[in-house]
Amino acid sequence: MKTKYIMAALLASSVLGAAGYGLYTLGLRRGGTPAPATPAAEPAAAGQGLPQSMAEGEEATRRHLSAGLQAGDTDPATGSRILYYHDPMVPAARFDKPAKSPFMDMMLVPVYAPGGADPGRVIISPRIQQNLGVRTALVAEGLLSPQLSAAGSIAFNERDQATVQARAAGYVERLHVRATLDRVRKGQALVELYVPDWVAAQEEFLAVRRMQGHDLASLVEGARQRMRQAGMSDTQIRQVEASGRAQARITLTAPLDGVVVELLAREGMAVMPGATLFRINGLATVWANAEVPESQSALLQPGASVRARSPAAPGVTFEGKVQAILPEVNPATRTLKARLELANPGGRLVPGMFVTMEFTGPATGKALLVPTEAVIQTGRRTVVMLAEEGGRFQPVEVEAGMESGGQTEIRRGLQAGQRVVVSSQFLIDSEASLKGVEARLNAAPVLAPAAPSAAPRHESDARVETVGKDMLTLSHGPIPALKWGAMTMDFKAPTTQALPPGLKAGDRVGFEFYIDADGLPQLTKLTRVSPLSPSAGMAGSKK
Repeated sequence: MKTKYIMAALLASSVLGAAGYGLYTLGLRRGGTPAPATPAAEPAAAGQGLPQSMAEGEEATRRHLSAGLQAGDTDPATGSRILYYHDPMVPAARFDKPAKSPFMDMMLVPVYAPGGADPGRVIISPRIQQNLGVRTALVAEGLLSPQLSAAGSIAFNERDQATVQARAAGYVERLHVRATLDRVRKGQALVELYVPDWVAAQEEFLAVRRMQGHDLASLVEGARQRMRQAGMSDTQIRQVEASGRAQARITLTAPLDGVVVELLAREGMAVMPGATLFRINGLATVWANAEVPESQSALLQPGASVRARSPAAPGVTFEGKVQAILPEVNPATRTLKARLELANPGGRLVPGMFVTMEFTGPATGKALLVPTEAVIQTGRRTVVMLAEEGGRFQPVEVEAGMESGGQTEIRRGLQAGQRVVVSSQFLIDSEASLKGVEARLNAAPVLAPAAPSAAPRHESDARVETVGKDMLTLSHGPIPALKWGAMTMDFKAPTTQALPPGLKAGDRVGFEFYIDADGLPQLTKLTRVSPLSPSAGMAGSKK
């Protein structure tokens, strides 16, 4: 059974190999003629304007076919010279005329001469731009006001706080406010205290006032001071003077509008001098503690204006200012806490509420501005896609500054009046990056692995079309061992010997090569031969 499977596999591979060779030879005969050894057949160096999609390439080839263009002509649609035509699936085979690919059911794709010095420049036809939805924006000068959004929570303004204490030993006879967080108004009665120690001081004061005689003013003032020492306020002393009677009970009132945040008094309890009975916080202003990213904290300065909104008060904007930037960073979130003071009309903001805040700083000087969506952050650099005339696009590295209101400041890399891509720029940048990689690969020497000793060697002679650092383009004759016809194709430069000195396009050479593991021809020997050499036109192979 295994023998049958092996035989079937061998038979299938033979059929596929024969079919592939048939398609190849048919293409050489019918699909087009190999590119001649002319300056039009330049190497596919980095930066050549390859079509940006298979559909665009086929469209360009059909346009060239109808216009009678061929290799060496200039495409009026792009303004670039046509180098040759090839099938992207079989890039080694080149053709000098537009035609249908002999290898695949598609049109050949044109390859253009470099459009500029930047290998990352790409060309996209207007139709493809429309299909991709490419939009551009103008690089313009303008003023940028630093704006920052942050979220935070409301807290009491600790600078708007008052404490109500007992000034003398006594007893709590009646409470008028019985629970924490009750709202109180300035002057509202909080608690009634019975203070026995005040009775003696008040009776002494009233007795001195009732005395007849001269020079009693000092005695009256002394009695008044003893009432103050007992803990009575000036208001309470004036009440005793006005009524003419001792006040053994005193009512303590709220010193400001707010809420009771601490209540330590209960009816019937004894209190000592200095004991805290109430703590009251005002609500005219509140604090908002905002979490600001560490990287944006430099945009905040004490005194900067802020506008806050809360879901608890829809449609209402609360104005305020930055009071302080607290010198503490949250190591988990890498944020600083900014303390803001907000006006709180009607007391609608209470501690614990969530608010969103927008900070606005002073406007900077004139700067180049682009839409923030045009900026591509790669992690190592900042790039924008520059739109040029003729459908050309080029990635440009820039130095970005502040960002505010959907606009980003560009400090270096652009000029006013240029246009940048604000949509689909990632697709264009990926294509430009591929071209940049191709440029670096073509520019850097690649050390090919040593040729396997068992790999067959093939010999022939050829005409040199172009000479690169690690690639040569040769127009050679047929190589029967590989069933190749005459064609122009690229070969990897030899790694075991240097190229003949002064080798240039137009020279006749004899060469030896093998097919490496990647299926690409690798030169092992290259010698310059005379045009009248008897070996010219010969080809063969050896083990």
